[in-house]
Amino acid sequence: MRNCWYVLAWSHEVAPGALFARRVAGESLVVYRRADGSVAALENRCPHRHAPLAMGRLEGDDLRCMYHGIKFDAEGRCIEVPGQGATPSALCVRSFPVVERKRWIWVWTGDAAAADAALIPDTFSLDSPRWRYEPAYLHYQANHLLIADNVLDFSHLSYVHEKTLGGTAAIANARPQVEKLPNGVHIHREVKNTAPSPLHQRLGMPAGEVDRWWTYDYLLPGVLLLDSGVRPSNGAPGKQLHFHSCQAIVPESETTSHYYFMQAHDFDLDDGALTHSLHEGVVAAFHEDKAMIEAQARLIAESAPAPMIGLPMDAALTLYRRLHDAALARD
Repeated sequence: MRNCWYVLAWSHEVAPGALFARRVAGESLVVYRRADGSVAALENRCPHRHAPLAMGRLEGDDLRCMYHGIKFDAEGRCIEVPGQGATPSALCVRSFPVVERKRWIWVWTGDAAAADAALIPDTFSLDSPRWRYEPAYLHYQANHLLIADNVLDFSHLSYVHEKTLGGTAAIANARPQVEKLPNGVHIHREVKNTAPSPLHQRLGMPAGEVDRWWTYDYLLPGVLLLDSGVRPSNGAPGKQLHFHSCQAIVPESETTSHYYFMQAHDFDLDDGALTHSLHEGVVAAFHEDKAMIEAQARLIAESAPAPMIGLPMDAALTLYRRLHDAALARD
């Protein structure tokens, strides 16, 4: 998909005075901050001899290619060719619409005239004093839709994350409620009278029967907004853990992807050790996903084509893939 907003980077990844390169949806981009702190994103290719501009040099708000010294402004216009007075209008670099919002930098890779910042989802917990978290990122050797399949069916928590986020077969046995949205899928899964996960217990949840829930939207082109938690069963008094997660799955190429994520908590906000423990636990669990999905991707690439046999647990991912394919056809 081209006409959509993709997460390009965490805000802290694009440091003042430095060039940052990342490939998004097949586009190699060079990204930097102007003197006023705003972000510029250009095609990472000098139109002269196709040298990577990420190997260039910032000069104020301008970027000089360090192969033959051609200089471009933050909009991609050529403003200097060494040894030449005039600058050909064709010697320009494509610039991309960019929005920095709540610690994520978003890029629009399609028709710039269609870039509407109102289409960016509300990732409120990324920048709210009510929530605390540590940012995370993974690079996948897998197509983004395989990762989307994973987050659209949380029954895998019982097995892939048996010793981290799961801890009970009851998650896989519970059928979620799935609702189609105009631009994605809404999912609610709840498990009552079950066990807290090993991570919950690590965060201070006592052993005993609990109720657990996961309510989330998965939105085109790959943004997950998740409310989840655990509380004592049957309304019993005791500790409750409440989380909010923002995740973005971004295609780098047909076979590689970026994964931006965090898990925020709204309790014990002054406990930095708890925040770090939550972060470490989630990162460890997401590495479990990564190992499984990359192995799946390798097997698919190495094997003769064969259909995947659908099951009732696939309702959300099937619905999302239909929405994705329809959006791709319109793009």
